[in-house]
Amino acid sequence: MELIIQIIAGLIGGNAAGAGLKTLSLGTAGNSVAGAVGGGLGGVLMGMLGGDAGAAAANLDLGTIIQSVAGGGIGGAVLTAIVGMLKKAMAK
Repeated sequence: MELIIQIIAGLIGGNAAGAGLKTLSLGTAGNSVAGAVGGGLGGVLMGMLGGDAGAAAANLDLGTIIQSVAGGGIGGAVLTAIVGMLKKAMAK
């Protein structure tokens, strides 16, 4: 369940980053894909830093949901920006 939340938050974060950073935007589809991947990875990393992931997964409370949304959204935005920078650098 957490992974689904992280991927959705990453999708939103990726599209928000693309809208905010017009020069790094990958288009709607590219922002969505990069955001979803970044959301999954960011959420996993956030869970690793947050403590016992097994206990958190067994007990889906408000804190766990907030952690998943934050990790997924930030991860999606960051990966979208990184891929956008790489695409822009390769185009030169």
